[in-house]
Amino acid sequence: MLENQVNYIREITELIPETAIILGSGLGRLAERVRDKITVSYADIPDFPVSTAPLHKGELILGYLEDKCVLLFNGRLHLYEGYTPQEAVMTVRLAKALGAKNIILTNASGVINKSFKCGDIMLISDHISCFVPSPLIGKNDDSLGVRFPDMSAVYNKNIRTLAKKIAKGLDVTLREGVYVQLTGPQFESPAEIKMLASLGADTVGMSTVIEAIAAKHSGLKVCGLSVIANYACGILDKPLTAEEVAESTEKAAPEFEMMIRGLIRTL
Repeated sequence: MLENQVNYIREITELIPETAIILGSGLGRLAERVRDKITVSYADIPDFPVSTAPLHKGELILGYLEDKCVLLFNGRLHLYEGYTPQEAVMTVRLAKALGAKNIILTNASGVINKSFKCGDIMLISDHISCFVPSPLIGKNDDSLGVRFPDMSAVYNKNIRTLAKKIAKGLDVTLREGVYVQLTGPQFESPAEIKMLASLGADTVGMSTVIEAIAAKHSGLKVCGLSVIANYACGILDKPLTAEEVAESTEKAAPEFEMMIRGLIRTL
């Protein structure tokens, strides 16, 4: 399956990306900045899932950003869409197979840590994965990675240090913390947020962690950036809406874009 997907892309372009980026909800504007780009719909790639989530276009983009060859997935694949964990990480495995060495995973998240605020960008230092099934369950493909991969340093320390320097130079407030993935699509309950806070989670969302596991398994250097789009349930006395997420990510988009471009430029 993966071989067929690679062959299909290679019939269109021979570009080899250095860095891949998975764009989260409301963060697709970066795709407009790519030069000399080649765009392929997920629907045209053999046996590749189609993104059905709102604000996710479902297209693969190869081209140049900051004079570096990049691969963008403008739209991710979620468990709540009905996809298996293995299907949801096909973006990551395709990125590796196309030659990427680094991957930047982005998302819009709900904030649990009350010292953070909406519109902040959080650098993911670690994650909690125990609420979602692992994408590595089943027969291991030794060509992708080892049977029991180490998860003690999923988010590359050198890239995190670089991200902090970039943020300081841009005068961007960059938080750092632990992200937890739940399946969704429902937002979390107040009791669940209290539980996650007690476990040490700073933000919560419906993606990213299984992608990070697959990326680490395959030897990619991982960076995680989370735009804080809303206060998690129970933090404020009001209901949560998808519209709130879209509005917050739109406001954070300029700083987010500067961070990504700075990383691409210096990786």
